[in-house]
Amino acid sequence: MSIKNLSSESDFSDVTKEQLIADFKVVVADAEALIKATANTGGEALANLRSKAEDSLAVAKSKMADAQDSLVEKSKAAAKVTDEYVHDNPWKAIGVSAGIGLVIGLLIGRR
Repeated sequence: MSIKNLSSESDFSDVTKEQLIADFKVVVADAEALIKATANTGGEALANLRSKAEDSLAVAKSKMADAQDSLVEKSKAAAKVTDEYVHDNPWKAIGVSAGIGLVIGLLIGRR
């Protein structure tokens, strides 16, 4: 499954996408550290492998940046739609918020 397919699938929530981006950044940082740590290790085969790994990391970082930009853009669009809905229907928004607050209060009160 490619990054492009992953970012377009609707079964992942925004939180999961954010966690994926954060986890991937950690993996990329670790891979970069590994490449730097083996920089003084000799051998042409290792140098070629290191070069390919650096190229792959660069491509992966670029795709993840695109995915992150897309996620931010979608989040802003959702926030804008929500804001417009609340401004157009303030009493419905208040009613829904009160209902959610009541449910949360009942759940907390049971503990």
